[in-house]
Amino acid sequence: MAQPQRIPDAKVALSTASVYPESTATAFEIAARLGYDGVEVMVWTDPVSQDIEALRRLSDYHQVPILAVHAPCLLITQRVWSTDPWVKLQRARAAAEKLGASTVVVHPPFRWQRQYARDFVAGVWRMADETDVRFAVENMYPWRYRDREMLAYAPDWDVTKDDYRHFTIDLSHTATARTDALGMVDRMGERLGHVHLADGRGSAKDEHLVPGRGTQPCAELLERLALTGFDGHVVIEVNTRRAMSSAEREADLAEALAFTRRHLASAASTSRG
Repeated sequence: MAQPQRIPDAKVALSTASVYPESTATAFEIAARLGYDGVEVMVWTDPVSQDIEALRRLSDYHQVPILAVHAPCLLITQRVWSTDPWVKLQRARAAAEKLGASTVVVHPPFRWQRQYARDFVAGVWRMADETDVRFAVENMYPWRYRDREMLAYAPDWDVTKDDYRHFTIDLSHTATARTDALGMVDRMGERLGHVHLADGRGSAKDEHLVPGRGTQPCAELLERLALTGFDGHVVIEVNTRRAMSSAEREADLAEALAFTRRHLASAASTSRG
């Protein structure tokens, strides 16, 4: 008798960054229309992304849960939610708790944030001990210009070199770093708590291609996650800025969702024997 197909535990979410230059509100609308399991809110310069009540209303209206909050760690968000990086993390945690999100995504500090970088590993542990929300620290990459490489992040862009409770793996970042993505996943082990799914070809630019359009092992990672019972979230975080229309952007996001669900399910089918 055929065994019932195992349903992978991972939920597939849409990062609100994936609809840029359209708005945070548009991301909720697209996620609902395409059937995503939820969204990850990228907190950035869009005022709605910074407003907990506005986000709650969007989530309720579209019936799309907020699964994760990405703290404002980018260069363009240095003044969002304070200029103090610890205040940013405290506000991200509070937002996650109020919105029912299980994860806060955070980047390692920039090297010029010296005091923050010095205290970062211990500080993230301390904050993680105060909440049920996961602080999942994301792998980054060296910055490159022509043949020169600059180490922009501290303690390191390769977050597996430090001791964190939870990690986020980003496959566009592994492409830019020109590092072995599955090897990094192995080093993360059971502490892998969150996935940013995108593709890349090893360019010095962080490409965030639709999965399957680059050289990263997106399918292999998804199949591994399904087979190991990964209980975190898989977040589609792709760059659709070059889309010529809203319809083209939505088609890319539908393709990314179909790719992700197909490879999560194919591993479940294979495991039936």
